[in-house]
Amino acid sequence: MVPSRRQENRSPAPYPRAWRVNQVVRQVLAEEIERLADADERLRLLTVTGVETAPDLRRATVFLSSLEDDAAAALAERRGRLQATIGRQVRMKRTPQLVFVLDPAVVAGHRVDDALRRLRSGSDSEPPGLPSR
Repeated sequence: MVPSRRQENRSPAPYPRAWRVNQVVRQVLAEEIERLADADERLRLLTVTGVETAPDLRRATVFLSSLEDDAAAALAERRGRLQATIGRQVRMKRTPQLVFVLDPAVVAGHRVDDALRRLRSGSDSEPPGLPSR
């Protein structure tokens, strides 16, 4: 089973306002990371796949398509600038504290791709525990 982005203790569907806030924050962050990538090579291949803000808007989890160690360090260095950009461009009661994580849907997709590649290659290497034919 693929882990979902949403936490189990929250409602299954966000309110329309929360969805709009998530989309606007995602767009602002994606544009700013693209600008920062011109100056910092470590941010070149990052894609913001989604954002989930807490109901009180104090925290936002930013889901990324890939998150290498050097990219995570670059984002940690620029967290304040990214939050300031959100504060300038989005009219909100609070500017959320950003937390960057790897998108679990992308990880699951990579696992499926790897499994399909193994099947296509003729399954030269049988997974452990399965009898060979």
